[in-house]
Amino acid sequence: MKFHLQRYLGSVVFIFLLTLSVGVGAAAGVLFVYNSDLPQVRSLEDYRPSVVTEVYADDGQPIGSFALERRILVTWEQLPKLLKDAIVSVEDQNFYEHWGIDFYGVARATLKNIMAGRVVEGGSTLTQQLSKNLFLVREGTAEKTLRRKIQEAMLSIQIERNYTKPQILTMYCNLGYLGHGQYGFAAAAEFYFGKNLKDLTIEEAALLAALPRSPTNYSPILNPDRALLRRNYAIDRMVAQKAITAAQGEEAKKRPIRLAPRKRPDELAPYFVEELRQYLEDKYGSAAVHESGLRVYTTLNVELQKIANSAVRQGLRDYDKRHGWRGIERNLVDEGATNLAVVDLPEWRLPIRTNDIVPGVVLSAGRTATVRIREYEAQLTSPDIAWTKAATPGDILKTGDVALFMIRSLNSAERKMEVSLEQKPKAQGALVAISTRAEEAGDVKAMVGGYDFDESKFNRATQAQRQTGSAFKPFVYAAAVDLGLQLDDVIIDAPINFGGYAPHNYDNKYEGAITVRHALGESRNIPAVKTLARIGVPTLIPYLRRLGITSKIEPYLPVALGASDITLMEMTSAYSTFPNDGVRVVPRLITRVTDYDGNVREENLPELRDVISAEKARLMVDLLQEPVRAGTAVKAKALGRPVAGKTGTTNDYTDAWFMGFTPSLTLGVWVGFDEKVTLGNEETGARAALPIWINVIQQAYKDKPIEQFQPAQPTEPKPQNVAEGENESTGRTP
Repeated sequence: MKFHLQRYLGSVVFIFLLTLSVGVGAAAGVLFVYNSDLPQVRSLEDYRPSVVTEVYADDGQPIGSFALERRILVTWEQLPKLLKDAIVSVEDQNFYEHWGIDFYGVARATLKNIMAGRVVEGGSTLTQQLSKNLFLVREGTAEKTLRRKIQEAMLSIQIERNYTKPQILTMYCNLGYLGHGQYGFAAAAEFYFGKNLKDLTIEEAALLAALPRSPTNYSPILNPDRALLRRNYAIDRMVAQKAITAAQGEEAKKRPIRLAPRKRPDELAPYFVEELRQYLEDKYGSAAVHESGLRVYTTLNVELQKIANSAVRQGLRDYDKRHGWRGIERNLVDEGATNLAVVDLPEWRLPIRTNDIVPGVVLSAGRTATVRIREYEAQLTSPDIAWTKAATPGDILKTGDVALFMIRSLNSAERKMEVSLEQKPKAQGALVAISTRAEEAGDVKAMVGGYDFDESKFNRATQAQRQTGSAFKPFVYAAAVDLGLQLDDVIIDAPINFGGYAPHNYDNKYEGAITVRHALGESRNIPAVKTLARIGVPTLIPYLRRLGITSKIEPYLPVALGASDITLMEMTSAYSTFPNDGVRVVPRLITRVTDYDGNVREENLPELRDVISAEKARLMVDLLQEPVRAGTAVKAKALGRPVAGKTGTTNDYTDAWFMGFTPSLTLGVWVGFDEKVTLGNEETGARAALPIWINVIQQAYKDKPIEQFQPAQPTEPKPQNVAEGENESTGRTP
């Protein structure tokens, strides 16, 4: 009996040991296999997450960014204690004690989940979450499987063995996704609250700490009620962990979620920033631009850009209104809407501000009209639609119409606003401003490439090649002045035929003997063509190249009247040569590019190009003041300060230009349609483009001292007339 018992016990022990050996061997084998697939934790030392490339204006203000993942890296010292406590309280209360896996936390979470009948708490530590975000998600192995959980645990242990708790928490704070394209707590704090981490309140830190579990479900933008509940739970956890007092917690829970106003993307200078993106990607590659955190320092001036944006949009709206009301394109009643009081338009989700132009819904229309814009109402009266030539709003609007309105004033308390009727212009405009100040000559200070970047990314300042009309004439005269032409020389404004090419003046009139000053001031065509015929097109083209005009120039006489297609950027840069004493500075958008660590990747110093002498350049400045003194640009005289420039209008009024400058700024404006169709009768450069130019100069120089041009040196008059020999053609018929 005793023998059989010993034999039985021996068999049990043998089977137990055999089973244990097999189990340990199998576990070791599984761990070995899974461990062989794990990334090397030591690679953390060299790993840098994707970081935002920031773009800065000339005064250091941020004006744009490029990123696949919007992330702002911070150090341990930059993480406020309040945020550290909030994260640990919510996500991993035993963070500072465990070694990567919190078995007590897993048991506690399992018990709570069983009691609740659903998943109410997770058992993963911060280190496990970090291992998932840092390695497994990045390597495409983040599916919820036993294999992944085992790898996650093993990675967590390795991370804890190789890095300190501050290093682990800092990496966690920099890497995690917190919704709406924001990665890391610093980027999320700026996005949701418009704050730096150090300025967060208790309730704000709690909300951020609550987001990693489910950034979409707890988004304060998408699901504000869920976000509030989750935030208050996070505050309770902070109280329980003694990170804050019970009184502080109760006070924090009483406060509503206050988010920063949503920003309009790339609102300031979208065309300028897009121009930079294309250049940077060509030079450094897309990955470097969107992931490596470059710092791009530009020449753009924020205040001038704001002025330019407003002036171009206003000028295009003024042009559009001159050509009448086009009518309504959308009616909600026709679309089946039954309750206009609850309709929500996508454009209403952005902040609504004074002077914004936003769509509104017409609730009723008669002698007046009631308009709803979000939670505001406005009464539209006859003066608010006067430009349409309609007598009352009811003549052009009906219930359910969706129209554009400019907000003149807002009364938030009464939910009332004052508005006027608008419509989106179909014409386009562009503007380039280049500084000619000695210390920043050539710097592009403002750029507008169209009316609405969201609707059209095509940059009409740099990509559109258009005929320039009479705005081209100063280049002809500059070449002639360089060859000896004097401003008071006489030239005959009379019909002429150059081998079949017979130019004519804009007004089809001829003034006979006039000076060069008068010819340019009044934009007479015949004298310009005669001047080019005398010096020769082959002589002109090298001047154009030195002026920075790289577009194709046809070697025919009509080029004197702007028959070649040229970009606004080229034109503005060429004009900047005159106030810059005959030296052209290559347009510069970027002054410096550094990497994330501050190492200089690119530095752009001014590139100078001699074109004509300072003496001849000053003569051209004097000549270009003539259109303002008493010529086609006389409206600019109202500015009350020295300015110079030239209007340009092409055949059939398809393009309207004004190119001009002050002693310190050269500014070019173009107005037209993308298709080369007419702007309408009498829509000249003086009428369509010059008002935009005047608006910019008026605002940019408001309350600033008056600058004077350098005086032109007196010269001896020429004994002979430029008209001599002018019947001989040196150009070809087009």
